[in-house]
Amino acid sequence: MSVKLTKFALPLALFVAGSAGAQARPDYRELPADQQIMQALNRLTFGARPGDVQKVRAVGLDKWIDVQLHPERIDDSSLDKFISTYSVLSQDESDLLRKFNQARLQRRQVKRAAGDTGAIVTREDSAAYRKLALSRRSVVQEVQSARVARAVASNRQLDEVMTDFWLNHFNVYAQKGPPEPFYLAEYERDVIRPNALGKFRGLLESVARSPAMLFYLDNARSMADSMHPRLENPQRNTRRRLAATAQNLRKVKSAGLNENYGRELLELHTLGVDGGYTQQDVINVARALTGWTIRPPAAGGGFVFRPEMHDAGEKTVLGHKLKAGRGIEDGEDVLDILSRQPATAKFIATKLARRFVSDNPSPALIDRAAAVFLRTDGDIREVMRTIITSNEFFSQQAYRSKVKSPFEVVVSAMRAMNAVPDPTVRTAQVIAYLGEPVYGHQAPNGYPETNDAWMNTGAILNRINFGMAAAANRIPGANVGAIPGLDTLSSAPRAKQVDAVVALLLGGSVSPDTRAVLLSGENPLMKNGTGEMQVADTDMTADEPAMDMDRARGKGAKAKGARGGAGANPLGRAGAPLPQVTGLAQVVGLALGSPEFQRR
Repeated sequence: MSVKLTKFALPLALFVAGSAGAQARPDYRELPADQQIMQALNRLTFGARPGDVQKVRAVGLDKWIDVQLHPERIDDSSLDKFISTYSVLSQDESDLLRKFNQARLQRRQVKRAAGDTGAIVTREDSAAYRKLALSRRSVVQEVQSARVARAVASNRQLDEVMTDFWLNHFNVYAQKGPPEPFYLAEYERDVIRPNALGKFRGLLESVARSPAMLFYLDNARSMADSMHPRLENPQRNTRRRLAATAQNLRKVKSAGLNENYGRELLELHTLGVDGGYTQQDVINVARALTGWTIRPPAAGGGFVFRPEMHDAGEKTVLGHKLKAGRGIEDGEDVLDILSRQPATAKFIATKLARRFVSDNPSPALIDRAAAVFLRTDGDIREVMRTIITSNEFFSQQAYRSKVKSPFEVVVSAMRAMNAVPDPTVRTAQVIAYLGEPVYGHQAPNGYPETNDAWMNTGAILNRINFGMAAAANRIPGANVGAIPGLDTLSSAPRAKQVDAVVALLLGGSVSPDTRAVLLSGENPLMKNGTGEMQVADTDMTADEPAMDMDRARGKGAKAKGARGGAGANPLGRAGAPLPQVTGLAQVVGLALGSPEFQRR
């Protein structure tokens, strides 16, 4: 049988099929019991591990969901022990910033001395500069690696998925500037994770006070302009206070109001683009948040409110008046107002339903979830319970209707193969190459949640190559031999191998076209007519950054596939030998690249 690209890749339409809004009868769950379990495992975790279906079946689906909604009840000590090996994560943010500041000052002193004497910067000095840059890179790489490791190995899978959702919703960019990498560990650990299933208002304020967000969206340098009174007169402050303020604002080209965070707080974090706010609301929100800033790196960083930067004038936000003469209370009241708006409830409910149900969730489901949001004062856990126990969630239209993002593809493959988490940055490199560098989305809107953003011919080919590389044991921590139930099938008939792989990796059902490909082993990447699959050698030992943002921004290699291709291909090296992938490993690789596995 000859299998063309359009048949193997089943073209794009098959990958993105099922994205229509889920419409379910109100009186029952449409999916059969085992498909309900698969739906829950595909949406509420980063993919099933071997044996997960049986575990959920034994516990009962609804009870399993309830436990996942309460991650504090789940033992994750083995993962915590693994994560503790990351040196950056075990260090206090203030210590990291002080070390960074010391290195930066040393660099300035050396350059200044060389400039004063007319000397040429020595090789040793250049090496020191490179070491400083590497230190920033190493911080980013450890945070990226730990994020992937948690997703692969955590028992608190829904908590991990929700952390991923909120990190994308409240997106920050690792390459914003030198201090940003040093804020990332604290941002994920202390801001997002503790609030992922808590109250939205608490999460919103934690984000608003986080140095990562304040720096990324420039609120750290926002201050009252000359047209409005400040809470305190800077001339009356002590010299120390004046010096600290001057240092904090030294790099500001034009000191004054910065609307970046105020605008994104309304448009992306709460109300949504059609949330009923005006430009005047944007301005007044920005005014209310003046003075919400960061201590300098030399002082250990961290949030601080500086009254001398705050606009103390009267403000009106969405019809609510904020009296003149107040300080930090202005910003806190704004967060109260925004978190309790019906538009915020609908916006958050829509995004959650889009992530967990379908690209076009039903208005009825959104309305119910939004009503729960308002009734419970933004209780994320209860909003999620409404969505993930709904009939829409368990409808035929929702089943396998979502295309996995690159992060989900790689992590779900690792979990399906019973892989151990990779302690290096190498798995994160693969995710970046497929198009989703961790902490690598420059714009504040985060990575897209809809199918069409991730699927084109180039993306499909890259995903197929990844599947074959994983089956060839070229992805760290992944080995076909580690998949329970397959270890005795290496010499079994092809049909028996296919049946086993379909049952273990693909939920027990595939299309006739996918089954034909698995049985034949033929696809457009075939190098010869012998039935032997060949894939590029994947040497993941090179010490490359998980993302090269210059190249990600288009200064180097162009995106390969959907939004992808940052940097060199970690799935292969030019001129490297091509190992043959045959037999059971070939079946596994083809299964990982199939439309059924690429959807959740």
